[in-house]
Amino acid sequence: MDNLAKVMIMIEDLISRMLRGDKRAAARLITLVENDDENARKIVKKIYRYTGNAHVIGITGPPGSGKSTLLDKLIKVAREESKIVGVIAIDPTSPFTGGALLGDRIRMQRHSTDPGVFIRSMATRGSLGGLAKATNDAIKVLDAFGCDVIFVETVGVGQIEVDIVKTADTVVLTTVPGLGDDIQAIKAGLMEIADIFVVNKADKEGVDATVFELEMMLDLEKEKWTKRGWRPPIIKTIATSTKGIQELWNSIKRHKKFLEESGEIKRKRKFRAEEEVKTIVSSMIAKRIGEKMREDELMYLIDRILSRELDPYSAAEVVLEKSLGVKV
Repeated sequence: MDNLAKVMIMIEDLISRMLRGDKRAAARLITLVENDDENARKIVKKIYRYTGNAHVIGITGPPGSGKSTLLDKLIKVAREESKIVGVIAIDPTSPFTGGALLGDRIRMQRHSTDPGVFIRSMATRGSLGGLAKATNDAIKVLDAFGCDVIFVETVGVGQIEVDIVKTADTVVLTTVPGLGDDIQAIKAGLMEIADIFVVNKADKEGVDATVFELEMMLDLEKEKWTKRGWRPPIIKTIATSTKGIQELWNSIKRHKKFLEESGEIKRKRKFRAEEEVKTIVSSMIAKRIGEKMREDELMYLIDRILSRELDPYSAAEVVLEKSLGVKV
């Protein structure tokens, strides 16, 4: 039996065990999709028909806004309703080891022995958008595993967090009083993707001013929210004392109901599928180019660009023709 056949038998065994509720098998499958694109492709092809049932909730916002503490409390209220909960916590990558630095699972340690909670930290490994490249495939594993709710906590790096909209059904944007110019950063990028705003650490001075600024920003887009049928609510929370957590959870459930009743969930998931296919195609093309085009050939083109003998578009055309046989 060759290695490929052995790998397929292993994957099929893991999937079978995972579908029967084996958390260790699910964890192993996530490791495989995280570490190997080829295995990710095999796994997703096998499990895709079991997906599409979970409500995916993105928790995003600037560093220091209390995302992990907030998430810890949300897990608790979801479990009180007997929801099976999955958590993917995206951590920044160590430049030395390639591993995750923050280890969000430590913050949620009290849930680690709960059989109804699956928590996984994933390193960004240099990918932009505040998300790990394998996040979408890991979500599919947890969805097929039977999670009712999947929380995705992003790394917290500012405006490039907008990639969460390509992953989550509901996006919760957290902020805290006193961020000053960071509110402008939110306005410039994240405002467009938030379904719910959370002003955490609401016991701090300036909370009302922060809420007022957010309300003003929402008022500027009043026509858009009216047309859409959903104006993002602003929830004040103190995650350390659970204040406002139930209200936030209720808003998340209301948003889920709105998505289902308005048909917005289909539009969101169609957009997500389209973006995912584009990303996979781009990745496959890049891999094929890497296999077909020698490093010295590519460097020769780069040198010609630097000397202004060739422009970047013409160089790209040469790469496509040589590696894929595509003439632009």
